[in-house]
Amino acid sequence: MTRIFSGIKPSGHLTLGNYLGAVRQWVASDQEPDEALFCVVDLHALTVEHDPARVRRLTRQAATLLLAAGLDPQRCTLFVQSHVDEHTRLAYLLECTASDGELRRMIQYKEKAARAQGAGEGVRLSLLTYPVLMAADILAYGAQEVPVGEDQRQHVELTRDLAVRFNQRYGHTFTVPKATHPKVAARVMDLQEPTSKMGKSHENGAGIVYLLDEPEVVTKKVMRAVTDTGDGGVVYDRQARPGVANLLDLLAACTGGDPAALAGGYSGYGALKRDVADAVVELLRPVRERHAELAADPGAVEKVLREGAGRARALARPLVDRAHEAIGLLAP
Repeated sequence: MTRIFSGIKPSGHLTLGNYLGAVRQWVASDQEPDEALFCVVDLHALTVEHDPARVRRLTRQAATLLLAAGLDPQRCTLFVQSHVDEHTRLAYLLECTASDGELRRMIQYKEKAARAQGAGEGVRLSLLTYPVLMAADILAYGAQEVPVGEDQRQHVELTRDLAVRFNQRYGHTFTVPKATHPKVAARVMDLQEPTSKMGKSHENGAGIVYLLDEPEVVTKKVMRAVTDTGDGGVVYDRQARPGVANLLDLLAACTGGDPAALAGGYSGYGALKRDVADAVVELLRPVRERHAELAADPGAVEKVLREGAGRARALARPLVDRAHEAIGLLAP
């Protein structure tokens, strides 16, 4: 059996980047293994300034969207991170295994800490240690595979390092997982800043397509997407032509084509943008429609999350209990 674990943070409304880079793969292939766990990692949303009511609202919305996208609670386990205490129970043990230096080398910590300091905000300790909580999310379930985007590769490598180190010091306890990545559109870029990732929490939403955007909003954002200066035509070149490459990546991800091959079918940006807009609208249409149905019955979503947390807890508790014993803690 292959057990996988992956999560999504409710720090903002889910985007086209989340869908193409992670969720669609979860639905298409990652539900096929015998055991698959998908988690709304709400504790990770607390590492920066946040509105408590918004975190709760986005947590529910994220879970509803995952179901709308096609996650089947009969084939996988969907739950909310904070509903399973084993995540935080294990995180402290891994904090006792990690070093200050390796956490301060995390690229996302450096970037987010710099942004917080630039805005005159304090940097929360949890921002430094959250990769350890992420490691606990994964290791608590003995997951062998972790489907993530490229920006999370460093965190999965830390998870592997912590698992190996714990096993060497205290006896074999954890499975050492590996990261898996989708082949196409693993990293969808902002339509207005094509050298930056399309992120949920970006202050300017003009370059971000949200899963619940109305079709006319999606079309407007795509048609206003930044392309590239010069007379080179429509060419797929990530380095020299990032704006056009991002549009071609999106079209390829929506239609199943090859970005470089698709470029040959266009002589101008206008037609390319129209086709991308149409493809994205049609891709998201069933997700939006199903979300509306599920949102009308919040009790059904709560039931899925409650049952999912129960299954997750039953899987994680024996392993986390063994980790407590291995590191030297007295059983209650």
